[in-house]
Amino acid sequence: MRLNQITIPVNDMAKACEFYLTLGFTQIVSTAAKGNHYARFACPEGEATFSLSFLGGESLQGSDSIQKRENTSVIYFEHQDLDVWVEALIQQGIIFEQLPVDESYLWREAVLFDPSGNKIKLYWAGENRLNPPWRVNIKQ
Repeated sequence: MRLNQITIPVNDMAKACEFYLTLGFTQIVSTAAKGNHYARFACPEGEATFSLSFLGGESLQGSDSIQKRENTSVIYFEHQDLDVWVEALIQQGIIFEQLPVDESYLWREAVLFDPSGNKIKLYWAGENRLNPPWRVNIKQ
């Protein structure tokens, strides 16, 4: 079995698509001509994809006039040259909440949010992603 994709909610499809294109992903599905309710992106390496689904006016961050919708998911994108990637994104106007930091769980991570408030972590874990020192192999 393998994970096919993940779909995240957005409240402005055009802004979200521009944001993910700026991060370096390739858009492979667009419904711009049919209501702009869905988009799908391929990662630059491997076969992983993710998609965006329009909320239809609801907001992840909320406001007085819009029903609040909270997304507590975190999206992780790994890149071996994390610091170089982050610096290039900063030069393109991407704002980070946290610049790359070495974490206690042996990953180096930077944190940012997309225009709809979805939390994103750009990281590099290398061998520690699948084989951390505390790895277990529990199966049923």
